[in-house]
Amino acid sequence: MKPTRILFVCLGNICRSPLAEGVMRAVAERAGHGDAILVDSAGTGDWHVGDPPDRRSIAIAKAYGIDIANFRGRQVAAADFDAFDMVLGMDGRNVCDLRERMPAAAHKVHLFMEYAMDRDDDVPDPYYEAEEAFERLYQMLEAGCSSLLAKLGRAS
Repeated sequence: MKPTRILFVCLGNICRSPLAEGVMRAVAERAGHGDAILVDSAGTGDWHVGDPPDRRSIAIAKAYGIDIANFRGRQVAAADFDAFDMVLGMDGRNVCDLRERMPAAAHKVHLFMEYAMDRDDDVPDPYYEAEEAFERLYQMLEAGCSSLLAKLGRAS
C-alpha cells in the first residue's frame, strides 16, 4: 500500500506544526505504521525558516519520548501541494491562507481537528502562553493524530 503523505501547517512552523509532525510520527510508529505515514510540517509565514522549534515544543515532545530538536522551520511551497495527499492547517486562518495560495489543490487542505476528529476547532497557538499551554497542545495533538490514524485505517 502506498504511504499516506501528510503536511501539518501552522503560522511560523515552530510550535504547533512541528509538534504535530513529531506526534504523528510517534503515533504511527507505535501502531506499526511508521512506513505507511510520511509527515512533514511547514508554516504559512517565513519568519522562522531554518529555525528549530520553540524550546517549549521541544521540551514537551521530549517529555513524551519524541525528539523534534533537529526539525527546522520552513515555509509551505507550491510543490507541497503536489507532494502531499493532505495539507492540514492548525487553524482556520492557516486553512484560508493555504487555499488562497493554491486554489487548484484546495481539496487537499483541511482544518486538522475537523478532519481528524470531526470537530470544528482550531489548535490554539501557544506561542504567547505559559508552559501549561504546550501540555494542552500536546494532548490535543495526540488525540487528533490518534483519531487521524484510525480514520486512515492504520490504527492497530
